[in-house]
Amino acid sequence: MMNDEATWSTADYGGQTAAPRRIPLDRDEALRLLGTVSLGRLVFTHQALPAVRAVSHLMDGGNLIVQLHDGAALASIVAPTSATGVVVAYEADAIDPVTRLGWSVVVTGYAHQVTDEVELARYAAVLRPWADHHAPDAALRIRPDLITGSHLSV
Repeated sequence: MMNDEATWSTADYGGQTAAPRRIPLDRDEALRLLGTVSLGRLVFTHQALPAVRAVSHLMDGGNLIVQLHDGAALASIVAPTSATGVVVAYEADAIDPVTRLGWSVVVTGYAHQVTDEVELARYAAVLRPWADHHAPDAALRIRPDLITGSHLSV
């Protein structure tokens, strides 16, 4: 257990002498970086409590497409097609565990279930499940309304 007076060494930062600096990312760069990875974490409300699931994603235009597998837990995300959508957050990153350098992006926006069969087939062909799952239950389209991100640099 660490105490309040924890001593950090350069080994804690992969040999660096200081913790990485956080440099804010603009919207375009944050979305570009999201397109360079295929896994992230979807944050949503399930039975009135926060829930997080690891999922596969891709960028399609300016929208984030998320593949869903856990139908029971993720059913709370799916809003009626006439609704504005359900507010969710999505986080993805690429951070080196030794140097702690890289980037992290969080997108918050409204999620809608993808219902078009042609789109679903296209997304299913491109998105690879992050774990051994059966065929995807559904896909969500998240319109990024609020985007925050940081580049972690020396």
